[in-house]
Amino acid sequence: MSQSAVFLDRDGVLNEMPLNPLTQAYESPHTLEDLKIYPEVLPALQSLQKQFKLFVVSNQPSYAKGKVTLEMLNKISRKFCLELSNRRILVEEYYYCYHREEDKCECRKPSPYFLKKASLDHRIELKSSWMVGDRDTDVECGERAGCKTVLIKNPISKDHQGKSAPTFKAKNIAEAAKYILSKEREG
Repeated sequence: MSQSAVFLDRDGVLNEMPLNPLTQAYESPHTLEDLKIYPEVLPALQSLQKQFKLFVVSNQPSYAKGKVTLEMLNKISRKFCLELSNRRILVEEYYYCYHREEDKCECRKPSPYFLKKASLDHRIELKSSWMVGDRDTDVECGERAGCKTVLIKNPISKDHQGKSAPTFKAKNIAEAAKYILSKEREG
């Protein structure tokens, strides 16, 4: 039997994006100290997992750009995973693309590659699932997979928003979860 899922972008949705002093841009965490999960994330994911399988789908190009080692990215990912699992939040799988846009890989969002992989590997029904992210590429990824979409209106990501038409726009993951669950009850 197929299940529904919520696919979640990580940086800017579930955790803060620190300011990189070298580039003067907000980027993904490059150190363990940089990883700060937003306070509303844990209760939001706890409520979502009662009805949906959870997946994290994230572009992590900092490695390909030489800004951080793959070893450090893996440590950050393990810390993130541990913080969620300590709160009894089960993420079925973490999908990370480590390529840059110019690498033209098959897994970088807006490609729906990882959503389709999850659909096959975990029997996920994409048309009843959601993609939640803070960029137009997240919305496009969800749409291309046949999912409903939520755009998190993170002000840090505003330069990467405005060209998509998500199902819903939310100020944060808590508002997104509330909306998704209300649609599920209506459904």
